[in-house]
This record gives sequence, C-alpha cells and structure tokens, in this order.
Amino acid sequence: MTDGPLRLVCASANPDKVTEIAAVLNGIAVLLPRPAGLADVVEDAPDLAGNALLKAQAVSEASGGAAVADDTGLEVDALDGAPGVYSARFAGPNASYSDNVERLLSELRGVPPLLRTARFRTVAVVVRPDGSMVSAEGVVEGHITAECRGEGGFGYDCVFEPDKSGGLTFAEMIPADKHAISHRGRALRSLAEKLTVVGADGGT
Repeated sequence: MTDGPLRLVCASANPDKVTEIAAVLNGIAVLLPRPAGLADVVEDAPDLAGNALLKAQAVSEASGGAAVADDTGLEVDALDGAPGVYSARFAGPNASYSDNVERLLSELRGVPPLLRTARFRTVAVVVRPDGSMVSAEGVVEGHITAECRGEGGFGYDCVFEPDKSGGLTFAEMIPADKHAISHRGRALRSLAEKLTVVGADGGT
C-alpha cells in the first residue's frame, strides 16, 4: 500500500459530476483537477466501461498521474434499456438536461407506473501512468416518475425515484442521502476499496 492519501486526477469535464465525485471521495482520496485546456474526449465506445476507460486514459496521459473517470447510463425497461450509453445525448448531441428528461417522459407517456422500472448504472475506472487500470460498477434500481420532482441533482435525477428512498426522487434528496445509495456513490466507494489494497499508483 502507498503512503498518504490516494491522489486522483478527475477526468470529468462536467462540473456537476465533479462535485459529486469530490463529495463521494471526500476523506478517501485527494481529487486533483482535470488538466486545463484538455479537449473533450470523444465518447464513442459501445458501452459505459469503454467510455469511462477512454476518458481516464486520456487524462492520465495528459496529466502524468492516476486518473479517475466514470460513465453513467439510465436503463429503462419499457424502452428496452434505453437511453443507456446514450443517456447524455438522448435528445440529440447538444441536448440539455431538460431536453433529455422531456424526451424520456414523452417516450413513456401512457406507460403505467408498474412498468416504469429503471436503473442507473455507473462504471468508474482509474487508469495509472503505467497503463494499468482498476474498475468498479454501481447500480441502483428504481422507477421513472410521471413528472419532474425536486430541485437538486442533475440529469435525470428529477424523474428517477430509487427503491427504498421513501418516495423521493434523487432531486428531492439531500446530497449526502443521495450519495449513500446512488449508482455513482456505490461505484466510487467500491473503486476506492480496490485502490486502497493496491494503491492508486499500483504499489502494494
């Protein structure tokens, strides 16, 4: 195991994600900023794991340090698992959060509550300077609400009600409660556990 806290360069260019990653890893790892001026990574892998790996590899190479990245998809059963890997661009390449939510609710119009089951899935990856990697997955089950509820969170949080949340959407929960059960929280905590065994830089 390496001495001192883990030091990870955050690969995400999404400020909302960076805030969540920093909150979940607070006290577990020191999160360093993404290199300034680094171009957005083209996320053209066919799955979440591939996209997370692309981002982590690019940022590790640019920074010379161990980089952490994640990719998240919302899988809706009534839509055969869509939007999945296309969650961030469900309503088009430059879609806003509200655009994506609007399309999702439109696609599910008329679908009864019992058939609106869904899950958030996150794959988190750390890539080290030597090219080695560690990954972990986090999943939370729930369902899609009939309308947007809550002011917190981002993305699809206002229409996703996780199981055992007391009837609250992610957007209605305080951040600490969300992180405790969320897909991203679960993936990052699992990743951190693996890293504390081998060290972020691969040492033992």
